Amino acid sequence: MGFTIGGIRGTKEPRAGVRGTKETDGGTHGTKEDGTKEGRTKEGSAKVGSSKVGSSNDGVTDKDGGAKATRAAKEAKEPRESRAASRRRCRANASECTAVAEYTGLWGWAAVPGARAQDGRCSCGRADCPAPGAHPLDFAPEVPAGATLDEVTDAWAQFPGAAVMLPVGRAFDVIEVAETAGRHALVRLERMGLPLGPVAATPDGRTHFFVAPGAAAELPQLLYRMGWDDAALDLGALGPGTHITAPPSDRGGLGPVRWLRFPDPDSVTGPPHARLVLGTLAYVAHRSPA
Repeated sequence: MGFTIGGIRGTKEPRAGVRGTKETDGGTHGTKEDGTKEGRTKEGSAKVGSSKVGSSNDGVTDKDGGAKATRAAKEAKEPRESRAASRRRCRANASECTAVAEYTGLWGWAAVPGARAQDGRCSCGRADCPAPGAHPLDFAPEVPAGATLDEVTDAWAQFPGAAVMLPVGRAFDVIEVAETAGRHALVRLERMGLPLGPVAATPDGRTHFFVAPGAAAELPQLLYRMGWDDAALDLGALGPGTHITAPPSDRGGLGPVRWLRFPDPDSVTGPPHARLVLGTLAYVAHRSPA
């Protein structure tokens, strides 16, 4: 039995020798692995070198990108600064910007920057101006109906101090009479319960009744039908191609235009036909002193 056990042990010993051979082979293999590792190490070093070079190039790219970003930010900043400057200029005339935005955005009327007058001189620069401070600026673009407060602010800030003028003949025409007659007629019309549009009084003594477009063209025929065609009336109509100064702007250097009857949604979207108010206006204008 002991021999058998020893034989088994003896048999194991050669296996240990085989293991030793493997270790030798492993050592040889280890040498190869070391060589491979060295190669890999060198290869890794090359990659590190390449990475460093890449980092250097990336740095250059970052600098170029930073410069481009700076230029882009500067270019984007300039329009913002310009707009901010425009808004600051418009804050001085905030009431006018708000009024224009109300006319365009709320009532659906276009607006035009108008001239101002001081000491008889017109801001348009013409020494022979026929209507100082009472006409649109030829070089100022119209602010269209529907423009928002931001759009109005940007547009109006280009012409600080300009008067607000409304083009006639689009959303409305105007019948005008002397202010005294206009005030009396307004009271009578309100008592009668007749539909009315906005009514404004100017500092040069006129009253503007807003009526449906087409009144200026129809006025002679309407007066004829009502029997007022041969009467001496201080009454007229304004239609396409004309402009009126709107509150709160100054007209002709004489003072601000004022509302006697403010606009409202009903009167703005559907101003009354001229025939509904013309009879009363003609009657009061005929009875009122010149």
